[in-house]
Amino acid sequence: MPAPERLPAPGVTGQGDMEELLAKGELTVVGRIREASNAVLLCTVTHEGASADCVYKPVKGERLLWDFPDGSLAQREVAAYLVSEATGWGLVPATVLRDGPYGEGMVQRWIEARQPQDDSPQEELLALVDGEEAGEGWKPVAFAEVGEGRTALLVHADDPRLRRLSVLDAVINNGDRKGGHLLPAPDGRIYGIDHGVTFHTEDKLRTLLWGWAGEPLTDEALRALTALAAELAGGAPLATRLAELITAAELAAVRARVAHMLRTGRHPQPSGQWPAIPWPPV
Repeated sequence: MPAPERLPAPGVTGQGDMEELLAKGELTVVGRIREASNAVLLCTVTHEGASADCVYKPVKGERLLWDFPDGSLAQREVAAYLVSEATGWGLVPATVLRDGPYGEGMVQRWIEARQPQDDSPQEELLALVDGEEAGEGWKPVAFAEVGEGRTALLVHADDPRLRRLSVLDAVINNGDRKGGHLLPAPDGRIYGIDHGVTFHTEDKLRTLLWGWAGEPLTDEALRALTALAAELAGGAPLATRLAELITAAELAAVRARVAHMLRTGRHPQPSGQWPAIPWPPV
């Protein structure tokens, strides 16, 4: 399933233009997304006749984490975007690091999740089903307590768009792939957001997309990982840019994870050293 084309914002003709708009445009704060654990501000950005909605996460608003260096989450969000672009899959909305009304932070294009139409059912990516079988078109993840002593099987769609995201998450060591971080967009893509807890040197992969664990990688994924390995080589533009955003040890760990996946040719499995599923899962 080829990835659909990304729809441009008004006055924006390509991904490079979107990055320039986000990096150079005037940010105007519209409101705050209060459900987020860190400070997340909804903004508009305008530059030379182009405009877009975006999210601004100032470093000053980051909640301190015991296992990540203080003030580094915004850089990790940008690094995740750069790795996503290097795969050719475009799984993360355009993201830049810049100064804003409340200091330096991450600015990312806002993706309005597709709403169900009157004549079409809502696209389901995750579900809870009774019984022990996922059913056609679904991949099993784990059993979950649903109250009153009942359990249900957590499943996700057997969708190539989600499968690409599972590969990206394995590369960037995503510690927080929740259901609410999956956005089905009007352009037919599924975007992943919220990549602040990524790139740790220890295995911290926590995701709801374990359905392919241990299965062979697709030929598409192997091609993307091979190309990514070349982009991560010392002196390559991607490696140089990532070295400005994450530590040398973390960059080495990215290279090691890509090499391991190419060597085994399989999706990774839970290590058992870290909770495999994020909580809460939505």
